[in-house]
Amino acid sequence: MELHSLKDSFDRVAKKRKVSYSKTHEVTDLIVQEINKAIKVMQSSTLEYKSELAELKKKLQEVSPLNQLEGAQKELNIALIKYPKALEKVFNRDISKAYQNIEFDSPIVNQIIASHFYRQGLFEVGDCFIAEAQDAEAAVAMRSLFQELYQMLEAMKSQNLEPALKWAAANSNKLKENGSDLQLRIHHLQFVKILQKGSRDEALKYARTNFASFAGNHMAEIQKLMGCLLYSDRLHESPYAHLLSPTNWDTVTDELTRQFCNLLGQSYESPLSATIAAGIQGLPPLLKFMTVMAGQKHEWQSMKQLPVPVELDKEFQFHSVFVCPVTKEQSTDDNLPMLMSCGHVLCKQSINKMSKNGSKTFKCPYCPTDIDLTQCRQLIF
Repeated sequence: MELHSLKDSFDRVAKKRKVSYSKTHEVTDLIVQEINKAIKVMQSSTLEYKSELAELKKKLQEVSPLNQLEGAQKELNIALIKYPKALEKVFNRDISKAYQNIEFDSPIVNQIIASHFYRQGLFEVGDCFIAEAQDAEAAVAMRSLFQELYQMLEAMKSQNLEPALKWAAANSNKLKENGSDLQLRIHHLQFVKILQKGSRDEALKYARTNFASFAGNHMAEIQKLMGCLLYSDRLHESPYAHLLSPTNWDTVTDELTRQFCNLLGQSYESPLSATIAAGIQGLPPLLKFMTVMAGQKHEWQSMKQLPVPVELDKEFQFHSVFVCPVTKEQSTDDNLPMLMSCGHVLCKQSINKMSKNGSKTFKCPYCPTDIDLTQCRQLIF
């Protein structure tokens, strides 16, 4: 993708800047070192300073700072000159030709934007946006959804797990239905936290109180935690030192956010972030195609689907699609995929055409099986 070439250009600029920065510091340190040497000699000598200054001048000329810096700075300047050109080449300022004139549902769009602010914990910004958008009811509803989450996340930053433990206990049945072991993982962090303080008896009491209900499915993990009790005074030097890693807290924080959003019927990723990121990937090839179509005086505003396939990364592929192997067209509500008796799939219009609207059987394009329209079943992706 073109964005990859742009990233390569940016990386070259960053690399050249780093080299230039390092070279500047190296030369500067060398100059300062020579000056300090000269100062010490002059302070300890009773002779005139002229000879020492002349010697210092000679050494600085040997260092030749300008010549040393010129090469690295020149390479950096070249990279800086090329980068804006690459940026302008990839990002077309006029993107109007690549979108269709459709009517947006303004309240829905406003809720998506406000929801994005609340997801980031920017509650005052979200409130301000909703107030200007004059949609106060949505503000109250969405704010309350994410306020509890960020109270738990803020508490976890100071290693206070009580709010998270209360929420997980209140939603334990729903978490089990989702196949999540979040509640045990929070107890896990709390257990290690207590053990770090050197209170082995308190940690054992906590384990007996809170781990029993998880023994059926997580015995191996619980046994590992019990092994930590043997090293309560030197856990960082034990075989269980990895349990002290800060990444364990980050992992539980991410899982808490994911499960919280899941139980609310919300996606883990912000819809606004996902939309913009997908648009950044899909826009360059679409702009190229639109330029070609504009030159041929073709109009695509009335098309029901994109005129060219736009490749997006897997994280942006939320729904399955089917392209008929006969017509090479994507299925639609009026042309749904049909499963034939042999197990292969074609679009409805292709089957109708090949069977002459069901008046005769036809051979599957993939295998020699005779297909009867009445035996074909409709599929919905």
